[in-house]
Amino acid sequence: MSNASFWKGVLPAITTPFHADGSVDHAFLAKHAVQLVDAGSTAIVPLGSLGEAATLSFDEKVAIVATLVKAVGDRVPVVPGIAALSTEEAVKLAQAVKAAGAGGLMVLPVYVYTSDWHEAAAHARAVLGATDLPCILYNNPVAYRTDILPAQIAQLAGEFANLQAVKESSGEIRRFAAIKELLGDRLVLLVGMDDAIVEGLAMGAEGWIAGLVNAYPVESVQLFELARDGGYAASAELYNWFLPLLRLDTVPKFVQLIKLVQAKVGLGSETVRAPRLVVEGAERADALAIIDHAIATKKA
Repeated sequence: MSNASFWKGVLPAITTPFHADGSVDHAFLAKHAVQLVDAGSTAIVPLGSLGEAATLSFDEKVAIVATLVKAVGDRVPVVPGIAALSTEEAVKLAQAVKAAGAGGLMVLPVYVYTSDWHEAAAHARAVLGATDLPCILYNNPVAYRTDILPAQIAQLAGEFANLQAVKESSGEIRRFAAIKELLGDRLVLLVGMDDAIVEGLAMGAEGWIAGLVNAYPVESVQLFELARDGGYAASAELYNWFLPLLRLDTVPKFVQLIKLVQAKVGLGSETVRAPRLVVEGAERADALAIIDHAIATKKA
């Protein structure tokens, strides 16, 4: 499969909706995915950190992929995150979600265990080698304590033709230039932090695995297109309005906060799975001040 257009555009890291009893709300999940695609999203990325994947069972993950494939799989690819406590489980999940209709995979480091490159590479090779689906390599050293450097990304890209993109979430904008220097256009670069989207596009990224898109799908696609086509000058007004919300994507309670934004704009519930709890007290008041200001100042 060509990487010409598979990863370009806004790829929502879709949240996992829960009923009050903690079970997955598949009806809303399907409805939400349709809303995101209707707004111009080019893929749906479930089972990531924002999707609370660490709290989902293996069977729940496969069922979520099946629901999304049924809802939007004929329009855009469903690209689940592959994260697990063990390499064996990650390989099995990669194979199971392909059988459920996934169109690609996002390959994460293993949960919990902080690794060196020797072990992280072995894990990535096992997952990439277990599938013929096109894959994204996800680098997020802040969250996973494993930093995959540009030269190491290049090494894997040289070994696996199905590695087509990299989601770079180190927060170090110079990484984009370093990857391009080594690989040219071999991999599609994806921005993985909401508050770096305009900067990332300026440095050669072509896709955005986005978080606040769950609450503001139309505005997210508009911001992406303005920044892609006209740079900072064209996108500055919308970016400045959006930035306080986008920064909610890069704090420890980003799941709770993004779901709170969804609830406030009528695109979801703030229900999360323990150990996460909904934000309360001063923390909630501070978040609502940001959200309410954004709602009040959003242009039609």
